[in-house]
Amino acid sequence: MQQGYSIELKDKNEAGSTFEVTVKVPMSCGWIEDMFMVTQSNHGNKSFKLSFDHNEDGYVVFKNDVFLYTSAVYRFYFTFMANNQRLYMNSDKAITNFIDNNKQDKLSVNFDVPDWAKGRVMYHIFVDRFNRGNQTPMIEMPHRDIKEWNDPVVAGPNEDGEWNVDFYGGDLQGITDKLDYLDSLGVDILYLSPIVKSQSNHRYDTGDYEVVDPYVGRNDDLRVLCDEAHKRGMKVILDAVFNHTGNDSKYFNEYSRYLNIGAYQDKDSYYGSFYKKWYNSGKTYFDYWWGMQNLPVCDGNSKNWQNYIYGEGGVIDKWFELGIDGLRLDVADELTDEFIEGIRKAVKRNKEDGFIIGEVWKNAMRMGRGYIANGKCMDTQMDYPLVDALVRYFKFSDTGKIKYIIQDMLNEYPKGTIDTLMNFTSTHDISRPIDIFGTDEFKEYSEWAFNNYINDPAYCNNFKLTDEQYRKGKELFEAYSFALNFMPGILSIFYGDEIGLTGLGNLLNRCPYTWDKRDEDLLLFFKALGRIRKDETFLREADLNVVDINNNYMMFERTSNEGDALIAVNRTSEDSAALIPEKYESHDRVYRLKKSEVHRLTPYGGIAIIKK
Repeated sequence: MQQGYSIELKDKNEAGSTFEVTVKVPMSCGWIEDMFMVTQSNHGNKSFKLSFDHNEDGYVVFKNDVFLYTSAVYRFYFTFMANNQRLYMNSDKAITNFIDNNKQDKLSVNFDVPDWAKGRVMYHIFVDRFNRGNQTPMIEMPHRDIKEWNDPVVAGPNEDGEWNVDFYGGDLQGITDKLDYLDSLGVDILYLSPIVKSQSNHRYDTGDYEVVDPYVGRNDDLRVLCDEAHKRGMKVILDAVFNHTGNDSKYFNEYSRYLNIGAYQDKDSYYGSFYKKWYNSGKTYFDYWWGMQNLPVCDGNSKNWQNYIYGEGGVIDKWFELGIDGLRLDVADELTDEFIEGIRKAVKRNKEDGFIIGEVWKNAMRMGRGYIANGKCMDTQMDYPLVDALVRYFKFSDTGKIKYIIQDMLNEYPKGTIDTLMNFTSTHDISRPIDIFGTDEFKEYSEWAFNNYINDPAYCNNFKLTDEQYRKGKELFEAYSFALNFMPGILSIFYGDEIGLTGLGNLLNRCPYTWDKRDEDLLLFFKALGRIRKDETFLREADLNVVDINNNYMMFERTSNEGDALIAVNRTSEDSAALIPEKYESHDRVYRLKKSEVHRLTPYGGIAIIKK
């Protein structure tokens, strides 16, 4: 070891691990003493004194065993006295007079993220609208409006005032039938919106966690999908909605459609113990999610509820028995740490490399909760902060936000989380990207650049992109997606984004996939992105470094021992000269967007220079 440090694992247990820490400092610094390793984590700030061990070829060597509690990320540095001057050793293993927060190194203790999820391509399927495989006519059911596949989606209530009850019949068999198509996109992970029996077409209002919704298929259809996906090297994760259920469920049973006694009939019953309650003037009331009377909130502290979901033989065990590989936790920021820890134990009990994504819209490392930081909850999160910053950059030339978010991510997240952040083209909760980039409906200074907060169903239903808006939106969307493809993390494609589906608002964005009408140029573009992810495997765990972000283009690099890549993307409608670092003048290959050249970026074009 030259000047620097080494940290070697000696032993570990559930609570934490012991490491042998060795630091080597040149004697030229002076008389060296008082050596400490300083750590920062969710366990607080701590200093560990290292002891002098020996001198070696002009260096002073300090050692000690250090016990660190389980945590997803420790930030650390070394500090010592040399001739009565306080000095520091940073992540570059350079000795300095001060320590920059950006130069602290990181270490994960007993926190491992599955390799199969790192840097992969995910396809996010809103199940009712992707593809219908079972051609048997859908059975008429109360409070469900059956639609033909090409019927327009309506944002708003039906004639009876019911929302989200239009069903198109997308099912598990339909997904299985399209696995070869998904494989052609380079998809590694299928992320399915909720599939269990529920009240609405989105199925975030569970009726019964133990059975697949009849319009989606049967439990065995999930097993078949998982088996067929695994044959193609794909993984399957399910949307898990454990914060609330539907009021028309076997658990709450407000309308007495189930034979059992539900919480609504008896607040003190077994199912009554599943739900949060509050008390006033001697009366008991249920808590409802955001005040929505169809979504009673579950009590994460209830032992009965915990055991039902993640106890031995519980819901999670039953889902994994059918072959799934992971979960996406809906509104994870509203679940308790204890509850998420229980979920993680159940996932790992079934599959050691099971994967957990949390729906947290802001930096999960900063929210005063375990979420990811404690190493016992989620592996990663949906990366709304990065997506928001990239949209602001490509749409509004906001350079400050994207610089800040990237640095924030690199400083605070554990490496495994960075490599698996869910970086999406869009989701079921926001407008389609071509609408976002092609119109003036979205404001730069909204809380989220991709959310226009239009809540007028009539406006959304009557909105239609012009040809010019579609063209502009598509060009910016391709530039944005090219940049997103080379960012660390998972590239997640919301079904139909790859063929140019449009839709303003979070209801019209859920239109059926138009298999007979696709933007073939856009589809070829996404297939090319998938091939890059498959071919350039070093990108799955390569580090990220920002080179330049200005009003015309963004330039960043991905570096690893296996290869490096320099990416530059033009956000403007004009040619832009790109100042390429000399290191990349010689290279192995170049991926080009819109016929860009190494030193010239065409309008909305880009390059990715690969150097091995």
